[in-house]
Amino acid sequence: MNLEHLKLFVRLAAVNSISQAGEDLGLSPAVASSHLRKLEDSLGVRLLHRTTRHVALSEEGRAFLPHAEEVLISAEAARAAVGVGTTSPSGTLRITASASFGRMHLVPGLAGFLERCPDLELDLRLTDTIVDLVEGGFDIAIRNSALKDSGLIARRLAPDKRILCASPDYLARHGTPTHPSMLHEHECLTLIGMDQWCFQCENGVEPIRVKGRIRTDNGEAVRDACAAGLGITLSSTWSIYRHLAEGSLVEVLPETPLISETGIWAVYPSNRQLAPKVRAFLDYFSEYFGSPPYWDVQQG
Repeated sequence: MNLEHLKLFVRLAAVNSISQAGEDLGLSPAVASSHLRKLEDSLGVRLLHRTTRHVALSEEGRAFLPHAEEVLISAEAARAAVGVGTTSPSGTLRITASASFGRMHLVPGLAGFLERCPDLELDLRLTDTIVDLVEGGFDIAIRNSALKDSGLIARRLAPDKRILCASPDYLARHGTPTHPSMLHEHECLTLIGMDQWCFQCENGVEPIRVKGRIRTDNGEAVRDACAAGLGITLSSTWSIYRHLAEGSLVEVLPETPLISETGIWAVYPSNRQLAPKVRAFLDYFSEYFGSPPYWDVQQG
């Protein structure tokens, strides 16, 4: 059984595209199709259902997939045991992340990551839409929301500290609230669906449903509107740390912390063994962000 054919089959199962799987492994669509047919011929079963626009695993293909993964893992472990194989991850690492966080904190770190992994190529998709990792063929997603899919694994890369902030100009014109209940008297800028802010007060948790004339689905737009003096907002320190450092935003209610269990999470499909390229990404960016992360160090 050809290991290269198995690698192609496993990659196909992730991306649901012969051409994409072939491209990830440096093969043309015609060669990739030929390899898959040879694998099916060697097994004597049909592993795939093919149409002109779609490819999917057959029942036999789904049954064969975990065994193919196990063979590849065992082969790699055997090669490593005798010092054979590349020391640097290779292939294509497909990543999805939120547009704001990716632009601000992933892209600046890519030069060092690619220098550490010279045989690796990146396919980075920045979107604020939560995508299906398996259906989209992604190896890893960077998220700051709770993990809901039990078929995925999450590793916390950094805390996601959130604070209230406003511009000095806004506070000079409208006053500075000294208690969460006073937020009802202020223009509050919110992300859609995030109009309830919870605080840890002396008497326990106090949820405040805030109101304002501006709501949006983009975190950078909320931040920029806040810096322009349009109201008070809740924001992650990774998004506003430069504004805090230069004084265009200041923290509001610093003595009354928000209740937040968020973090910057790396999410990836559950496998028996973590792919070297994914492990390299996790280790590098955990180190790159730091503990505490550099955006909180610069803030404080």
